[in-house]
Amino acid sequence: MVVNFKVFKKVAPNNMVTLYMNRREFVDSISQVEPIDGIVVLDDEYVRQNRKIFVQLICNFRYGREDDEAMGLRFQKELILVSNQVHPEQKVEMQLTKMQERLLKKLGSNAFPFVMEMPPSSPASVVLQQRAQDESQPCGVQYFVKVFAGESDCDRSHRRSTITLGIRKIQYAPTKQGVQPCTLVRKDFLLSPGELELEVTLDKQLYHHGEKIAINICVRNNSNKIVKKVKAMVQQGIDIVLFQNGQFRNTIAHSESSEGCPLNPGSSLQKVMYLVPNLAANCDRAGVAVEGDIKHKETSLASTTLIAGHDARDAFGIIVSYAVKVKLFLGALGGELCAELPFILMHPKPSRKAQPETEVEN
Repeated sequence: MVVNFKVFKKVAPNNMVTLYMNRREFVDSISQVEPIDGIVVLDDEYVRQNRKIFVQLICNFRYGREDDEAMGLRFQKELILVSNQVHPEQKVEMQLTKMQERLLKKLGSNAFPFVMEMPPSSPASVVLQQRAQDESQPCGVQYFVKVFAGESDCDRSHRRSTITLGIRKIQYAPTKQGVQPCTLVRKDFLLSPGELELEVTLDKQLYHHGEKIAINICVRNNSNKIVKKVKAMVQQGIDIVLFQNGQFRNTIAHSESSEGCPLNPGSSLQKVMYLVPNLAANCDRAGVAVEGDIKHKETSLASTTLIAGHDARDAFGIIVSYAVKVKLFLGALGGELCAELPFILMHPKPSRKAQPETEVEN
């Protein structure tokens, strides 16, 4: 059986350094992250001069608009997570992948492999969507592999001998479903007997992007109030860990219904409402968290961020969560009754299959 690889290739402006990588998405399984591997190919002149070549993993965290930067103030942090010297070669034990072994045979003696381990606690690739006419760099977390020539890894790199290739750190949905979400809330009223009871249940805890969410609603009106309508929403929660008050929510899907209403005292109502959260319905809204895109290709809503615990949150990260919110409207004097249920929204883990043919993408 012949196994082929898709290879991404990028060349420095001076054509002296070339970077090869067979993937640009690396899976975070909470306890560990897939290693970042590739090949750096040097021109004969750089090899003869014994030029030092470094490979770095860069995390770029932007927490403010580029247009608001002034007087030397920058709303951006560039973190060097890993730095390795690939030439002259260091005596480091390295387990090569099949792709690296194949490229080393094909590219010759001027090819040098590298492997970098991303810290497990590093944040996931998430950016906040901008307005359509905004061409500035988006807020969020993005990763780059940087290759450059210099005397040390702290040297300021020159543009002509530098390569930066965007990559993503992603998470896939767990293979097992969790506990079915269910909640029950009650509301009593001052100077009025009885209670209004709202029970909300989801058919499961884990949903994949594009999947329909079934919201089971049961209302029991033991009060003397009248329920006039029911509203169901899917809300995306965004927590910018760097800021103490950096939490906000976006309603990304909603539906209202007056079917079975008004619900009079002593009556009950049971119904199912369906919602599908997707980016297509929110493509023009600024502030919605989307997956860190590579070369602005088609992307989707950001997946739920899974972390080992509250203490494992990275200070330069963005935590994304989702919840269903159901609201009963009782009129101006009666107020409202709300219930919330968190759920997980992620991509399923794709099956690994051999590529039909070898591709080289710049």
